[in-house]
Amino acid sequence: MTHQDSQEATDDDRGSWLRLQPVAFVAALQFLTLVPPLIRRMFTSREMGAAVGYFPAAGLVIGLALAALNWGLGMLFPGSIVAGLLLVSWLIITGALHLDGFLDSCDGLLGGFTPESRMRIMRDESVGSFALAGGVMLLLLKYAALAALVQRGPALVVAAMLGRWGMALSVKGFPYARLEGVGRTLKDNVGWRQIVLATGIALLAALLVVGWKGIILLVLAGLAVWAIARFTMHKIPGLTGDIYGATCELVELIVLLALVALERGVG
Repeated sequence: MTHQDSQEATDDDRGSWLRLQPVAFVAALQFLTLVPPLIRRMFTSREMGAAVGYFPAAGLVIGLALAALNWGLGMLFPGSIVAGLLLVSWLIITGALHLDGFLDSCDGLLGGFTPESRMRIMRDESVGSFALAGGVMLLLLKYAALAALVQRGPALVVAAMLGRWGMALSVKGFPYARLEGVGRTLKDNVGWRQIVLATGIALLAALLVVGWKGIILLVLAGLAVWAIARFTMHKIPGLTGDIYGATCELVELIVLLALVALERGVG
């Protein structure tokens, strides 16, 4: 291959990568929310892998929508009612996708006695006692945090965004337990380039929205991802799509609670 041929191949690869990015962003948005489909076809494995880099961007869209809703509802209702309506809206926007993963994870990781039984329980559609208790506690704590926050709008943006950044870290950073499924497709097609992109988006957005607190929140989110993954891998051979959802929910909660603590500390 001549130098010219090599340069043309490099340019083609670069052009292909650039053309992939808008599709990857749309794929992330359609995968993580209930927005009307902008691309009405199945996404390729490569597109789904590239979408992981835009998970925080999809979270940013979710957070901005919730922040706008918070502003509008705040003109009509007191803070406690606004917090409840925001929590309901949060579930609707995401189709309760991540909450479902959290519930299945509670039942599977806490209710089984062997790795095989835990993974089998996580596939079961029924809701057990651990899922019920875990879901109630998660939603109560989220509601309490939202009701307590003074700067609720920025908190919604950062929590939704870092929750999905945590998912991106989980996909790339830890083994996947199953041989097939959407999570397997993400795992097999994501590279470090997508994680660098996701981290850049998360860091920049966090700094712009909450300033220096964004660094603290990013570190806390990263530690939470590591702790959740390590706990999971003591129970089953690797992570699953349900664990990705549980990670998102727990990181969101940790960010909200941390912001409540920071508001009280600064105050």
